[in-house]
Amino acid sequence: MDLSCFKAYDLRGRVPDQLNPVLAELIGRAYVAITGARKVVVGYDIRLTSVEITEALSAGLMAAGADVFDIGLCGTEQIYFATSHYNMDGGIMVTASHNPRDHNGMKMVGPESRPISSDNGLNAIRDRVLEPFADAPVKGKRESLDVEAAYVEHLLGYIDASSLKPLKIVVNAGNGGAGLVIDKLEPHLPFEYVKLNHQPDGTFPAGVPNPIVEENRAVTAQAVISQKAAMGIAWDGDYDRCFFFDENGRFIEGYYIVGLLADQFLRKAGGNGHRIIHDPRLIWNTQDLVEAAGGVAVESKTGHAFIKQRMRDEDALYGGEMSAHHYFRDFAYCDSGMIPWLLVAERLCQSGQTLSSLIDARIEAYPASGEINRTIRDPAAVISAIEKRYGADAKSVSHVDGLSVEFDDWRFNLRMSNTEPVVRLNVESRANIPLMREKTEQLLAEMDRLDKAQ
Repeated sequence: MDLSCFKAYDLRGRVPDQLNPVLAELIGRAYVAITGARKVVVGYDIRLTSVEITEALSAGLMAAGADVFDIGLCGTEQIYFATSHYNMDGGIMVTASHNPRDHNGMKMVGPESRPISSDNGLNAIRDRVLEPFADAPVKGKRESLDVEAAYVEHLLGYIDASSLKPLKIVVNAGNGGAGLVIDKLEPHLPFEYVKLNHQPDGTFPAGVPNPIVEENRAVTAQAVISQKAAMGIAWDGDYDRCFFFDENGRFIEGYYIVGLLADQFLRKAGGNGHRIIHDPRLIWNTQDLVEAAGGVAVESKTGHAFIKQRMRDEDALYGGEMSAHHYFRDFAYCDSGMIPWLLVAERLCQSGQTLSSLIDARIEAYPASGEINRTIRDPAAVISAIEKRYGADAKSVSHVDGLSVEFDDWRFNLRMSNTEPVVRLNVESRANIPLMREKTEQLLAEMDRLDKAQ
């Protein structure tokens, strides 16, 4: 049996050769066998194969003795919410996020929506799939669970609705599931929405929604400009990530949104030494804002399983990654693609500032290259050689995640992909755009030279 759909953090693969109903049913059985769960929340995204995969998964869960609580078409964050809010033993979201349209997959959590990844159960579930199964003496039941009202109420709890003013906002759901939530929030908020690719459609007529890919951003940016909107927001298919555009249609790097949200949470909480978690790729802007607002910035390895665990360890208010994942203590330490835009909209209303004016000063203070990917034959060798060249004269060298090298006025992070022979580079400086660009080009040229020399 092909089990290549099991990845480091979740399951993703092409349907039907890498994931299909037969395998999904066995995965349901294996999930119960490994976790011992008796109450499991199940939901699915808008992909055309999601219903049949979910049916088979649920059949496996019930055959193994677990009760299935079906929340239907949803986003990954609603699985997180329902699992923790209703004290379930676990949850499974059927989704392939931003993978190609012929793919599907699953994201799994345990009690309190703690992630299940390769180092804490996912590999065991994979291995258990290959062994024989016997039906449980008492088969589980399946019932529908309506989480919509409680979820919307929870989202609205992050903002002061009385402080909101009319804003025009472009929202691009990419024909994923985000539009359904916008429609439910709309009656509670004084905003006017310009809705793009709003209806859920698993054929993805506008392409698979993944706004981190540059060519996918133009439609949102152009609508912001033509409609004279206050900002634009775009989501991926299961809307666990959201991406921002200012009133000029400029795409805002996720790094600067992390700093903005960290500052806002600390303002609400009165500073008081609250912890904020961030990833190591780009750090100076976040650290500066957190310190100024009376918080403590804590660096964590990149990846949702690492960030969520570190947030629990530190009881952090908020955690953010530059890849547009934002995590919230009151959301079971999980990521949401809806809470961030509500907070940014609140900030615009309360401050009277434009999004560009909130962000411009931060970009000037800490200009960054954005993440640059390069295919390298031997990533480990190249990173080691870069460390030898730059590390000797550096102020500090860190290996929290990949290689981070810091000088007085610039720094960089270089890390390997978990899944492909790719090296990811991020460079930032202190208020010196030419220096940031110069060092970025220098590093890329050195990486290219080292790759060719192998």
